[in-house]
Amino acid sequence: MADHLEASVTLPSDPASVSAARGFVVSTLAEWGLPADTEAAETVRLIVSELATNAVQHTFGQSPTFTVDIDLHRDERLRIGVTDSHPRFPKRLPAAVQQDNGRGMVIIRWLAAECGGRLHVRPTREGGKTVTIELPWTVRGQPVTAAGQQEP
Repeated sequence: MADHLEASVTLPSDPASVSAARGFVVSTLAEWGLPADTEAAETVRLIVSELATNAVQHTFGQSPTFTVDIDLHRDERLRIGVTDSHPRFPKRLPAAVQQDNGRGMVIIRWLAAECGGRLHVRPTREGGKTVTIELPWTVRGQPVTAAGQQEP
């Protein structure tokens, strides 16, 4: 495989784009050698879903689009970044018992840490922000069965 692979898509800040972002990332990673039916692909799918949902919901209509960038460096590190043009950084919200949302960043951080990765939030030159997840690259994931359990 090449030392460096990258792919990018810009989507409208619309709820329907969350599914498109997930599909783009999962299909791109499958082309790069990570089958869609692995636990690692499922984890990436959930991370992308949360990042894209945040880009749509928390920009308050001030970011007409968001961009998903994927970068694989030397078959070692996978970087997924979601950029929007809203200047406000994500904030950790207090977890209320009756709260239905606001836990996306907590989920993303936990999933990244569970996989040996990390999360970064950085401002863009244009005044927005990029939320990036870096994960160790693995293509040795086990297929996930219909019940969600890994096959031996």
